[in-house]
Amino acid sequence: MELRNKRIDNDTFYKERKEVLASWPTGKDVNFEEAVEFQKSIPEEKIFGRKLAQADAEGRTLIQPRAGVALYTEHIKLLQFLEEEGGADLLPSTVDSYTRLNRYHEAENGIIKSKESGRSMLNGFPIVNYGTKICRTVTSALKNPVQVRHGTPDARLLTEISIAGGFTSYEGGGISYNIPYSKNFSLEKTIMYWQYTDRLVGMYEEAGVSINREPFGPLTGTLIPPCISNAVAVIETLLAAEQGVKDITVGYGQCGNVIQDVAAIRSLRELTNSYLKEYGYDDVRITTVFHQWMGGFPQDEAKAFGVISWGSATAALAKATKVIVKTPHEAMGVPTKEANAAGLRATKQVISMLRDQSLIDIPVVERESDVIVRETKCILDKVFELGKGDLALGTVAAFEAGVLDIPFAPSRYNAGKVLPARDDNGAVRILDTGHLPFTEDLKAFHRERLEERSRFENRPVSFQMVIDDVYAIGKGFLVGRP
Repeated sequence: MELRNKRIDNDTFYKERKEVLASWPTGKDVNFEEAVEFQKSIPEEKIFGRKLAQADAEGRTLIQPRAGVALYTEHIKLLQFLEEEGGADLLPSTVDSYTRLNRYHEAENGIIKSKESGRSMLNGFPIVNYGTKICRTVTSALKNPVQVRHGTPDARLLTEISIAGGFTSYEGGGISYNIPYSKNFSLEKTIMYWQYTDRLVGMYEEAGVSINREPFGPLTGTLIPPCISNAVAVIETLLAAEQGVKDITVGYGQCGNVIQDVAAIRSLRELTNSYLKEYGYDDVRITTVFHQWMGGFPQDEAKAFGVISWGSATAALAKATKVIVKTPHEAMGVPTKEANAAGLRATKQVISMLRDQSLIDIPVVERESDVIVRETKCILDKVFELGKGDLALGTVAAFEAGVLDIPFAPSRYNAGKVLPARDDNGAVRILDTGHLPFTEDLKAFHRERLEERSRFENRPVSFQMVIDDVYAIGKGFLVGRP
């Protein structure tokens, strides 16, 4: 199949689907018509997109953790603990690393070893190995909606089993689950793999079942300029909409400067709705997700709670529809269920106190938002130009040309020329714009902001600033001062 931003026709889809479902034994249990009926039987309060839409209409920010273990009985207990003791509004099933790489034999061994040892020997929940029946046991045991969170370049079989298994939201995209995660996966292939996922979601939509989709906003989670993450989010939204997806949550990872972060969420919603309308997708519902700090965390729990609360406040002030919550054990590895719940409770407390406050419409946020919008449009307009109007082709060409360039990504399909650093107020600016198609005044804006910091610190603008900023939060600061 040749890459195009065009809805997959039924003959092509069903031919590919036969191969996908045959790639692991649990695929044979997936029956689309029966899965539609099961999804329709799920109580309304457990449908992810409906809960998001209600919260968005009411101006509330919902909280959601990350969590996943190898044994399904323990996974149920973990998620029940997080909704009861942590007060989670939305629940995850974070998938293990073997499943993310389609290494199901190793995942099966992980399940066996977990049973033998009495503890999880996988860093997530192996959905494909368990199949639809056990997935339904998990989703049916919980009070709240559950989303699949992973990191999979080729997620086709995982998508099939997840939706048939009763999950009502599904994360990821062909760019965001390739470039920041993998070294050698072809971008052309992953976009096509995710067109399959989105076409499957579109087919459920046409059958009367709406599955929420969420592109992964933070990318590498390390000093990502908002224009880059917003551009990727808009592209993945438009690619999904072409395949028939109607319910999309666009995301952003906290950078640290509250004004910039609030402006990024504001501009992300504005741009996504604007591009959807421009390209004729008038019936797509858009909500937003804010990811608490994705970089290095302090090891001290009290300091970690400070970082969590700071992200919680920003999510509330930005009026994000939901926030993905970190734990006070972030610097030490997999958290205990108690630590995970504590992070949720801390987040809910801050969000509850700030529910009636907003920074979205203050002038300084509006000015920052205008800059992000201009930068993002420069990137997106060039992507469409490179693809001669075809977004999928333009995306591949844009990465080849460095027009799209994700800082610190491992992919060999990423130019790796863009270097971000913080300005004197902690906002993420761009030290080296690489081949980003910015206007000269935008390039000058970034230079001026970094030179202000240079004068204050009495040192030249250099790569050392980048290094210092990467490690700053773990040392208790936002800006990496000398």
